[in-house]
Amino acid sequence: MMRRTLLTTAVVLITGAFAPAPAIPAGAGGDPATFINNLSNQVHVLVRNTSPEQKLAGFRELFREYFDVPGLGRFVLGRFWRVLTPSEQQEFLGLFENYIVHTYSERLSEYDSDGGALRVTGSRPDPDGAIVSSEIIRGSGRGQPIKVDWRLTACNGGYKISDVIIDGISMAVTGRSELAGVAERNGGQPRAILAVMRQESANATLRQIAASP
Repeated sequence: MMRRTLLTTAVVLITGAFAPAPAIPAGAGGDPATFINNLSNQVHVLVRNTSPEQKLAGFRELFREYFDVPGLGRFVLGRFWRVLTPSEQQEFLGLFENYIVHTYSERLSEYDSDGGALRVTGSRPDPDGAIVSSEIIRGSGRGQPIKVDWRLTACNGGYKISDVIIDGISMAVTGRSELAGVAERNGGQPRAILAVMRQESANATLRQIAASP
């Protein structure tokens, strides 16, 4: 029910294209383009040099560091956020994080570099922060570059990723639409979303256990 939606779609495309970016100058952390290049470098190291368990832990850390998890959670739930109790809201955010992190880890475990690379092409101001434009140059002559925009929200003197837009399609908006569909197919009950997320999170955990040596 949550097939390759939201940020997981981005990861399927993007993690396979992360290659080492140029060295980051000291003190450049406040630059939006540098923020994305830093993420690129860290994903590359994580993919190439860690065990499956380390990938899972490392990706959880990167997700918390680089993405606006609470903001994304509230956005994808839309009007249903206000219907849930505070404890249910916190449960959803935990399930959301767990599902995304496990799915990312699975994709990373399948990673096989084909010579592709992610190239930042520019950035521009946005009312809440900035938008960084980039493109995925696919290796082995596999078609045209994929355009990826990263919507960044200003946060504590730095940035957090609040959306990933691939070829004009917002992953956050896509996820919001699919979660709304889950509720609508279950009589408009937002708690059906929690049930689906619990199942998806449990399935991801079981897959991770099964894949462990």
